[in-house]
Amino acid sequence: MSETRERAHEQAQIDILYRRLDELRAETAQSLSTVRRSNVGGHHQNRSERDAFATLYEDALIRYQSAEEGLCFGRIDQTDGITTYIGRIGLSAADRSQLLMDWRAPASEPFYRATAASPGGLTRRRHIATRGRTVTGVEDDVLDLSGLSEDEQAGLQGEGALMAALGARRTGRMGDIVATIQGEQDQIIRQDIAGTLVVQGGPGTGKTAVALHRAAYLLYRHRDRIAKSGVLLVGPSPVFLRYIERVLPSLGETGAVLLTPGQLMPGVETSLRDSAGTAAVKGDLRMVEVLRRMVRSYQRVPHEDQRLQVGPYTIPLRAADVRSARDRARRADRTHNEARTVFATTLLRTLADDLARAHGADSAGERLPELQDDLRHAREVRVAVNLCWLPLTPRGVLDAMLSKPHRLAQAARGILTEAEVEALLRTPGAPLTVEDVPLLDEIAELVGESEETPARTEDPEVEYARDVTQMMGTADMVSAEQLAARYSEAGAAMTVNERAAEDREWTFGHLVVDEAQELSPMQLRQLFRRVPSKSATLVGDLAQAAAMDSERTWAQILEPHVGDRFRLEQLTVSYRTPASIMGPANALLRAHFPQLALPEAVRTGEHPPTVLRCADTTELFARLPRTVAAEARAVGSGRLGVIVPAALMELAEHALSEAGGGAGADELLDDLGWGPQAIDHRIAVLTPYESKGLEFDGVVVVEPAAIAPVDPETGSAEAGVGELYVALTRATSRLAILGSQPSVLDAHFTEDARTGAAAE
Repeated sequence: MSETRERAHEQAQIDILYRRLDELRAETAQSLSTVRRSNVGGHHQNRSERDAFATLYEDALIRYQSAEEGLCFGRIDQTDGITTYIGRIGLSAADRSQLLMDWRAPASEPFYRATAASPGGLTRRRHIATRGRTVTGVEDDVLDLSGLSEDEQAGLQGEGALMAALGARRTGRMGDIVATIQGEQDQIIRQDIAGTLVVQGGPGTGKTAVALHRAAYLLYRHRDRIAKSGVLLVGPSPVFLRYIERVLPSLGETGAVLLTPGQLMPGVETSLRDSAGTAAVKGDLRMVEVLRRMVRSYQRVPHEDQRLQVGPYTIPLRAADVRSARDRARRADRTHNEARTVFATTLLRTLADDLARAHGADSAGERLPELQDDLRHAREVRVAVNLCWLPLTPRGVLDAMLSKPHRLAQAARGILTEAEVEALLRTPGAPLTVEDVPLLDEIAELVGESEETPARTEDPEVEYARDVTQMMGTADMVSAEQLAARYSEAGAAMTVNERAAEDREWTFGHLVVDEAQELSPMQLRQLFRRVPSKSATLVGDLAQAAAMDSERTWAQILEPHVGDRFRLEQLTVSYRTPASIMGPANALLRAHFPQLALPEAVRTGEHPPTVLRCADTTELFARLPRTVAAEARAVGSGRLGVIVPAALMELAEHALSEAGGGAGADELLDDLGWGPQAIDHRIAVLTPYESKGLEFDGVVVVEPAAIAPVDPETGSAEAGVGELYVALTRATSRLAILGSQPSVLDAHFTEDARTGAAAE
């Protein structure tokens, strides 16, 4: 009866909170409707004021709507008798008394940090589990038993929320685990915004949760500093972004731009990846000088003097004059396309004097504008000036460099080896890859805006709108640009996120990167260019890098970008992956990279990993559909990940597609997904790279020997061990391995595990 009584008590409180939430929604919706219906005419001030209020109400309504699920998830009881309820947003009653404390507020910190050894003035921490608006359970952590009355001691419930969250079925989307953030995670989340913070942690240690909740926390605590510029959140793949896309809105924040490394250049979106060797060269910081040389190669001086026809006159184009104009333009310290104006103006001034002499005068003098106009209309002059200093586009420069061996060899001479140059070459017009994006960004920095790119101009209403936001005190909630754009006759308004995503030169208030170990030096250079303050949170695991290197450290990775000005925190406990799976996975990693620190699992696990050995590839893919269906059945209503080497993905898709949808087929195989939409299906088929950052109830790893192939010359499989480690550690419950070739895993599984998959 004690449990029933406690749940009823909390249900009454939850009902009060939801009634207040409904009231606030209704009030805000009514206010928004009133503002939208108001007729303010065409006066700038009236329009800006209306827009400011509309933006405030819209943001509030989004916050209230996103808080529906899991509005309140806990409470803390203090020794002085005060009870505080904790939730995803803050709520106050009509009389302004506090009903619910926002999890990001300083007053909520004890909910995450208090321990029995250091209770911080708390007697109890209670976790409240809900489904919809109904309380489904209460669980208590006793922090100071002496501070609880006998009735309160009798009403204690449960063992805490963390294990309940770990045992929950996966939904295909990352859940909001704000209620189960542990102490070490909370301390990282609430660190100061200044500087670069690196969070190193193994599989299942909560790196992604920390990254997302830190983004929400910083937007809450430093809104005046970063709301106008936003937060850039970079994830490894489109699959990952789809997996996490609902987390920040559910925390009441919409001020983050979510992009992959293949989307960091406006107008470019690619998920194609280069081979490991080519990617390594493109990601090397030596490419900065190669690209600089390539751009400079378009600033040419002719080998000899030329003669140019201007109407009836012939004038000289001297190489020395071109060199002088080029040197002056370079000293102007402008981008290539901007400096082209300096070059052309300087050269035309010299040519105008020559044209004046052809006319019989000593110099151009007062006729300079007229003579320069004649020169600009002379075809031979236009051609000569363009050949000496061509206007450029980033895409054109990159394509020319990578598809023309002589151009690349010239730019890379003394910087790259012949083998590295060969690795970069490709056919003209080849599709862009993820590794091309930072190169394009670097070229854009060098060449600037092209002539066909319309110049950005400030809306004439922006300055006035800025005055309005200051006057109304809303500058920290809505930018002047938003106000001016909302009712601009030029078109619909763009949010900060939309404008930031479309502007390559946009600078963000904070950078958050997940799976940061995958970023090349060139990619990090591009990202820190977007955040010149170096205010960043990078989370990752060196052990999960696709290109493993046991000697690689975060200090080495960050030194070219922030020097030694970064803080390193480590997460050491794996909450997701049970010891039954983490044990052999860690053994694999330790055998190849003994220097790396590995996480410890907090759970034992009920299901040992199982291995199915097939005679050959043909048998493997014939058996794959049955294995997948059996494992999907074993996880019940949970989610299954099927992780396949990229080289075998086409065979896997064919085998699984043929097995689903036909007569006598297993109906479980009808709900299969591939690529970015895979997580919307019960069974997601992904490459090891696509699975980074994700989690599933069960995982089937296909042909591990192809994920981490053994080099026949060295006998090493280090090149793929990181990705194999990633594949093995995505599971929260079950792991099945299906292979036809001996692999590096064989030494790390017991004989019982190698007898076959229990699911079959």
